[in-house]
Amino acid sequence: MEYDELIAQGLTTPFEGWDFGVFQGRMVEDSKALPWDYEELVRERLPYTGSLLDLGTGGGELLASLAPLPARTAATEGYAPNVPVARKRLEPLGVEVVEVGDDDRLPLPDGSFELIVSRHESYDPAELRRVLKPGGTFITQQVGGRDLADVNRALGAPAHEYAEWDLASAVEELVEEGFEVSWQDEALVSSTFHDVGALVLFLRITPWHVPDFDVIRYGDRLRALHDQMRTGHPLTATAHRFALTARNPT
Repeated sequence: MEYDELIAQGLTTPFEGWDFGVFQGRMVEDSKALPWDYEELVRERLPYTGSLLDLGTGGGELLASLAPLPARTAATEGYAPNVPVARKRLEPLGVEVVEVGDDDRLPLPDGSFELIVSRHESYDPAELRRVLKPGGTFITQQVGGRDLADVNRALGAPAHEYAEWDLASAVEELVEEGFEVSWQDEALVSSTFHDVGALVLFLRITPWHVPDFDVIRYGDRLRALHDQMRTGHPLTATAHRFALTARNPT
């Protein structure tokens, strides 16, 4: 495709929930290189869990794939357009979907859940501890602050504001709140953009990555990347991920 067509595609391609199938073959993340499997970390605990809360469920894609779910299962979502998508998918499975705000407050009773999970969703450690039952477990995989910094550099954009967010910071916050961190790991893996349309779509759905992104403002850099990609040189960036499990001891 020509440059203008790819840019238009990136700006208009529908995107629902957190279904990254639209990026098939265009943005490729080597997630198999991670030394852990988040889905397996969650799945292996489900048979022993009577209540589950999924933070930032998106369209409920991953949570639904884990069925059968505990008898008491709920999910939160902070992006308003995803809420009806998640409810349509999850309510038939008996899952309550709760809309939340940007403050990470959880409109749920104290001590509600034995297991809270979060894949790439922000959280408040104090709220986690309040909502977890005594002895309950928190599992998370997070996008670290160094994530895809190569994209920002390629565009000449500022580094994102959460650049210091990493495993050590997350562990420190949880321990200060009284959690016991039982397992932790951190990794860097490659992520490759094969066309500028995929890059524009990615930046459209992750507005925190380059907050002032605009195809006109960054037009010169995007055209240069397009010319580079057409000659068989995709944009390869480094994805930053970390994961941990923590226990509420009381």
